[in-house]
Amino acid sequence: MKPTLHFVSLEKTSILRQLQYEEALLRADQRNWCLMNVGTDPAIVLGISGKIEQLVHLDKWRRSPLPLIRRFSGGGTVLVDENTLFITLICQADDVSVQPFPRPIMEWTAHLYRPLFDAASLPFVLRENDYVCGDRKWGGNAQSIIKGRWLHHSSLLWDFNAQSMEVLLHPPKVPTYRGGRPHNDFLCSLCTMWDDKEEFLSGVKQQLSVHFNVIHQDQAIVEEIEKNPHRRTTQKLDYPHVSRSTG
Repeated sequence: MKPTLHFVSLEKTSILRQLQYEEALLRADQRNWCLMNVGTDPAIVLGISGKIEQLVHLDKWRRSPLPLIRRFSGGGTVLVDENTLFITLICQADDVSVQPFPRPIMEWTAHLYRPLFDAASLPFVLRENDYVCGDRKWGGNAQSIIKGRWLHHSSLLWDFNAQSMEVLLHPPKVPTYRGGRPHNDFLCSLCTMWDDKEEFLSGVKQQLSVHFNVIHQDQAIVEEIEKNPHRRTTQKLDYPHVSRSTG
């Protein structure tokens, strides 16, 4: 019998609010969830331990500042906007046939996406912590694992603006396969592989239904769960503090 997955479809929900939802669903609920958010206002999102001065080109950021968000999970720094697709899975470890450790979770999610690319004759590969076509990245991932429960958050590039990406520095630790390439040579867009965004997202939903009994839920239910007591570490970073700390 397939486990139940509660599915919530979001449209242009702010990435800060989405991450707050995710943290609540991980910490304050015991059900399996999938959040699918299509687009958001532009922002820069850092992992829980990311250092701003090592990850953001502050001179370029000050010319056109974007909100800086620190998420509760690990992973790298991403610039998100209206062309970013977000798909987050939050599961009880006992409900899914995957060990609750980073690599098995990564491989399980790759198994979820691979049939879409196989059907389109596209060369999907899981490289380190990235979803890749050929040698170009179209999706990055972050995870949080607590006792008996795990979260896998994916930021997928439907499209991207290479010039806007220049506000991000090459981090101290980069994937080996990147080989020092600039953003424009390292990233690729899903819109070059699928004509229609909904076609791609429908394919993801279909794959979810292979593994789960999917029940659609309203955003209001998540809003109520988010009000429950739980640890809250997702935050919007204070601009003046950023300026003072980096000189």
